[in-house]
Amino acid sequence: MSTSSQPARRLTGGRVRVTRQGEAIDAVLRTADGFRTAQDLYGELRNRGSSVGLTTVYRHLRVLADAGEIDVVHLPDGEAQYRLCLPAESDHHHHLVCRVCGRSVEVEGPEVETWAERVAAAAGYTEVSHTVEVFGLCPEHST
Repeated sequence: MSTSSQPARRLTGGRVRVTRQGEAIDAVLRTADGFRTAQDLYGELRNRGSSVGLTTVYRHLRVLADAGEIDVVHLPDGEAQYRLCLPAESDHHHHLVCRVCGRSVEVEGPEVETWAERVAAAAGYTEVSHTVEVFGLCPEHST
């Protein structure tokens, strides 16, 4: 699913300062088809002639993640991938992510929600959160 028609991201409570570098990173995220690593985003910035440094890319992604404006998934090897949240997404969702191309599909998981609440309550935990990332091959890359 392409996100190129996404509107500019919203600034959450003024916590995200608008900078030239941040806008360049946001522009790459808006045109990305699926999740991309910081290295992927940095490479695309370089291809576009931007002088944004890799450290700045990582720092901006962390700010966006903390503000809840991007989705972050971790590949089986631990590397993080990022994508702007789609406006129509619910507050909490999970992803099916293609291991080859990074394309993703948002999925709801009521069974996961029920299970997480049940095991947390049994252990006496409250205010529990979780992430679920399911990796596989999208239809384009299935054999």
